[in-house]
Amino acid sequence: MVAMVLVLAAKGVTLALPFAYKGAVDAMSGSRPVDAGLTVALALVAAYALGRFTAVAFDNLRNIAFERVGQVATLNLAEDVFARLHRLSLRFHLARRTGEVTKIIERGTKSIDQMLYFLLFNIAPTIIELIAVGIIFYINFGIELVAATAVTVVLYVWVTRAITEWRTKLRREMNDLDGKALHRAVDSLLNYETVKYFGAEAREEARYANAARAYAEAAIKSENSVGLLNMAQAVITNGLVAGAMAYTVWGWSKGELTVGDLVLVNTFLIQLFRPLDVLGWVYRTIRQGLVDMAEMFRMIDTDIEVKDAPGAPALIVRTPTVAFDNVTFGYDPGRTILRGLSFEVPAGSTLAIVGPSGAGKSTIGRLLFRFYDPLEGRILVGGEDIRAVTQTSVRAAIGIVPQDSVLFNENLAYNIAYGAEGTDQAAIEQAARDAALTPLIERLPDRFETMVGERGLKLSGGEKQRVAIARTLVKNPPILLLDEATSALDTRTEQEILTTLRRIAEGRTTIAIAHRLSTIADADRILVLDHGQLVETGSHASLLAHGGLYAEMWSRQANERRDDVAVEPAEAAE
Repeated sequence: MVAMVLVLAAKGVTLALPFAYKGAVDAMSGSRPVDAGLTVALALVAAYALGRFTAVAFDNLRNIAFERVGQVATLNLAEDVFARLHRLSLRFHLARRTGEVTKIIERGTKSIDQMLYFLLFNIAPTIIELIAVGIIFYINFGIELVAATAVTVVLYVWVTRAITEWRTKLRREMNDLDGKALHRAVDSLLNYETVKYFGAEAREEARYANAARAYAEAAIKSENSVGLLNMAQAVITNGLVAGAMAYTVWGWSKGELTVGDLVLVNTFLIQLFRPLDVLGWVYRTIRQGLVDMAEMFRMIDTDIEVKDAPGAPALIVRTPTVAFDNVTFGYDPGRTILRGLSFEVPAGSTLAIVGPSGAGKSTIGRLLFRFYDPLEGRILVGGEDIRAVTQTSVRAAIGIVPQDSVLFNENLAYNIAYGAEGTDQAAIEQAARDAALTPLIERLPDRFETMVGERGLKLSGGEKQRVAIARTLVKNPPILLLDEATSALDTRTEQEILTTLRRIAEGRTTIAIAHRLSTIADADRILVLDHGQLVETGSHASLLAHGGLYAEMWSRQANERRDDVAVEPAEAAE
């Protein structure tokens, strides 16, 4: 409101300035004595200069008053979008490209500030000035000049809109190509090691260069179209200025108008077309802002697949049990992963889930964390259906040590403390000791302040797993999920991590999803999945005695281990 008052004040001063200019010119060209004319002219020149300063001052005070409004609006929108993205399902994030998502958010949030600014301080004041100039011209010069100005402004707006519409298409194409180039750059850099493994630097450079070249060509077309727009606008505006001034000169020749009227008309038209000169840019910015905001809103309007039930209470785990009750699930309608799966994990026990690749083992973990909801059946934690309680409370009750422990590009202390907000240094150090991280930390000059790099790439696989274990210890959940936590490690590191995992699993309800059967042989109960169905269940000994799929998998992995052992002495002899 303060900014709009300042807009009106600045516009009022701007509309009065040409009259001061006209008065000064008339005083200088009039028949009054030089001394008297000098006094009036100087007074009007001073008033004109003061008015120009006042208009500039009002404009800048307006910007100062509005700056917080625009920034807070952008901040609120950015926070809302970021929060919405974290509420969207895993399915959405697996299908999107990170580079494109960040670009859409950046463009969409920035556009709201620009659109508010141009609508309030360019479009609205220009409309006010058009009406005021029309009234002034009608009073001072008659309907002819008003009609000519109106026709010219309409023609100017129509031509500007037509060319800008064409430019908007070019701009949209340019944005798409920009997003593609950014995606390729981000994707390639995130997979830096893979690029090096396959010596594909030249291939990646060529892919990026092709995308960047296409963007550059589109950008050239877009920017070149600015010249066409500017020339078309100049023809229309200068045509009106020339015609209006000629009309004033004709009136002066008949004795109906003064020299000051020529200055008045010229000044008003220059002031009028100054904001209209950037109308194409303003219109394009607003249109582009709408395009950018539409992309962002389409993204955040994506339906939230997994929602809390209205008024859902928090989960209170009195007895840490887990149960799957006739659960059926598939990521796509035609691809069922789990088929009527039922099992129960008693409190304090360890359940292992094994099976061939594609059997649905990791899907169980995603369903347990409620990244997806089952198509049929129920999942119970502590006797409560997890769809009837809040997602946050379900995830707070479960800790996970995943196969690929992804860390933030922060220091060790931050990554360990991420398990629970507000963790103090003493708890961080205790978790590091319990996760057997102390030998690593003592070797590091910066100890807990050591940066781990993008996705933790400065640490080895075993070190990252230990950080993930420490993070889970800080969280201190009653239920623990080990999702193939050692499958990517060498044998020695695997045994060290397994020792740590067994220690932290004591007293907790544990579900261990495993590929290597030797890592879960001591589990209280083992489930064997095949094609999403439970085919065998029992202890390690009973399953071997049964001679089914588990025994076959155990025998195959045992042969592989024997082959590995046989190869090592031969290599040593060589």
